Amino acid sequence: MLLRLCSALLLLSFIGAQASAGTIIKNTFASSTLNRDYDYSVYLPDGYADSGLRYPVVYLLHGSTGNENSWPVQGRVQPTLDRMIDSGAIPPVIVIMPSHTQRWWVDGNDEPAETAFINDVIPHVDATYRTIAAREGRVIGGLSAGGYGTTILIMKHPELFAAGAALSPAVYDPLPPSNSSANRHPVFQVDGKFDPDTWQRLNYTQYIDAYKAQDLVVPLYINTGDHDIFDIAYHAAVLFQRLREHQPKDVEYRVIDGDHEWMVWETTIGDALQYMLDRVSRPVGSGT
Repeated sequence: MLLRLCSALLLLSFIGAQASAGTIIKNTFASSTLNRDYDYSVYLPDGYADSGLRYPVVYLLHGSTGNENSWPVQGRVQPTLDRMIDSGAIPPVIVIMPSHTQRWWVDGNDEPAETAFINDVIPHVDATYRTIAAREGRVIGGLSAGGYGTTILIMKHPELFAAGAALSPAVYDPLPPSNSSANRHPVFQVDGKFDPDTWQRLNYTQYIDAYKAQDLVVPLYINTGDHDIFDIAYHAAVLFQRLREHQPKDVEYRVIDGDHEWMVWETTIGDALQYMLDRVSRPVGSGT
């Protein structure tokens, strides 16, 4: 009995040692749109260096005060990716976690964050890493302000993304609540004060009709905590309903126990990744 137990433990240790483990590194490139360096973190799957394959790519956007370290450190996304790739729940994938603090991923009243992302970040990634550089190989997700940015980006650029995920998205309509950081960030300010017209001009409500009028559909996963301090459970439900009327089979809404907090995002990012990556190409030969 003792011999069998020791053998079983050795086998489990061997299996654990064989589990795949990706790598997260930080990188920087020169953004011509912003005329400065642009930081990001990148997750490369186990075996990337030697496989010769091209991989689908996930863009994960941080919240309003986050940076390129938010998803790796607070969101602890690497163990989730390693586990899901190892189990076959998702394919091996490249994950880009860009940094654009307080800019909400739109062309606001300070920096053109959307233009930098579309014109600089995506081309840089496709030129630097072995990505599937096409819509069927690219998805985007984000939390809070990153969920707000995700929603706008897929509506304005449906030709670029095969799917999206908006976690606790700050998609306030008509205006953000008084406790939202949107009221304090320069992207929405005029003369140092929050400008309601800027918020409404940039919000997804300005783009949803044009999105519905074109032919492409971008499946979207939406979630929120039920005790979200910014009432996002309500605003996310409004977004869900507006999209459900247009694409009933290609939008999902989940509510879990929690506030506007990392516990919600860390525990649901796996579901969001699986939803998005079920809709992309698998890794392919580099010549394909």
